[in-house]
Amino acid sequence: MKKNDIYRMLPRVDTLMGDPLIGEMIRKYGYDCALYGVRSTLEKAREKLQDCASEEEVRQELDSLPQKICREVERRVQPEMTRVINGTGIILHTGLGRAPLGKRALQRAADMAGGYCNLEFDLKTGRRGERSSHFERILCQLTGAEAAMAVNNNAAAVLLMLSVIAEGGEVIVSRGELVEIGGRFRVPDMMELSGAGLKEVGTTNRTRPADYESAVCEETRALLKVHTSNYRIVGFTEDVSVKELAGLKEEYGIPVLVDLGSGVLIDLEKYGLQHEPSVQEALAQGADVVTFSGDKLLGGPQAGIIAGKKEYIDKMKRHPLARVLRIDKFTSAALESVLLEYLDPQKAVENIPALRMLTRPAESVRSSAEKLAERLRSAVDSGEPRAAGGGLPAVITAEDCISRAGGGSLPTEDIPSSAAAIAPVEITASELERRLRGLPIPVIGRIAGEKVLLDMRTIDEEDIPYLAEQFTGGRILRKGGAG
Repeated sequence: MKKNDIYRMLPRVDTLMGDPLIGEMIRKYGYDCALYGVRSTLEKAREKLQDCASEEEVRQELDSLPQKICREVERRVQPEMTRVINGTGIILHTGLGRAPLGKRALQRAADMAGGYCNLEFDLKTGRRGERSSHFERILCQLTGAEAAMAVNNNAAAVLLMLSVIAEGGEVIVSRGELVEIGGRFRVPDMMELSGAGLKEVGTTNRTRPADYESAVCEETRALLKVHTSNYRIVGFTEDVSVKELAGLKEEYGIPVLVDLGSGVLIDLEKYGLQHEPSVQEALAQGADVVTFSGDKLLGGPQAGIIAGKKEYIDKMKRHPLARVLRIDKFTSAALESVLLEYLDPQKAVENIPALRMLTRPAESVRSSAEKLAERLRSAVDSGEPRAAGGGLPAVITAEDCISRAGGGSLPTEDIPSSAAAIAPVEITASELERRLRGLPIPVIGRIAGEKVLLDMRTIDEEDIPYLAEQFTGGRILRKGGAG
């Protein structure tokens, strides 16, 4: 058939809008939504009809249009952002939203979302209040800072800090600390945007206090230390501590700024992890301003937290960028709730999911992995006949593996963990991984050789029944099965 003849067979938009199935879509989702589905499906049909080899194929495609339109409309009205089960073992997985919030923080955010709140209202005076007041008190108590505030992420915090303190002047920073924080955002770019000039000192692997001192001039506005939280330089290295920079500050009157990146408030070494410089340490060693993320090792919502000397924080609060970068009531409520957990560090480890996963003993994770593997084997062995030869369509075992902190935190830390390892017999590991991503609640695992690993360090035991249900009868593991 000629293309023009085929295209003439396509029904008109108004004809399809009168179809009973489309009428049901109009009743459920409205005329405009159904119309969009019709037009979108017709456009796809025009492309597909070009590949039809016979009139029968064309007829089949045309007859299926109402059903396809309904599926398109149903797909369009569903939210694309969805909950997933993280089986990667990467605790602060940036692609999966970094730190999950605990129940208390979630409830606080929900309470604020459901009505009005005193976000910028002083209940004592009846006048306008300050947005950061709700969490500033607790932040200062936890860190020893004189004042604190928050913006929408740590890059924004660094931008605001440099704009206020160093605009029009120079900032001295070690070459080994000119990091890229992800998404192609680099420290030099943030400096340029803030209006501050960059003066690099030292070398990639070795920088000394004398390098900073020799670079100080009339244009110097700040000494910047950037914690390389997403990588480590090892071997023949030397760097300058916050305490050493603070010594230069005393001599030259130049503020010391610290970008901690991950930002931790507890001693991780107590839990067998590597030392990670804390916010308290940086301030105690003489930093004037410290910035760090809310949704990394802190375990809270996305935010860029700024803590330090009141004279600098007050200037930042008054800067026009502060309004551009400010956080909303949900973030403020969740952040305050998470910070309150830290009043008792042990309770923080128990109640903040990211910390709980990070510090969970390996033997406990192993027990959960064995439990999941057993539930999956039982589920696969039920419901349908076994594969040819009488065997299960997969070998499912508990297997030791390595988890990661993720989110640009603890980059060299191998965290012992365990996973349910699924080695499919009839399909490839890649195909199984794809099918898991296509489940109603997508499951994100990782491939190791011919196996898909579901790391139990990042999977809640409450999700085991759901996972077992998806493997019932082994259909997800068979050729021509789910997906």
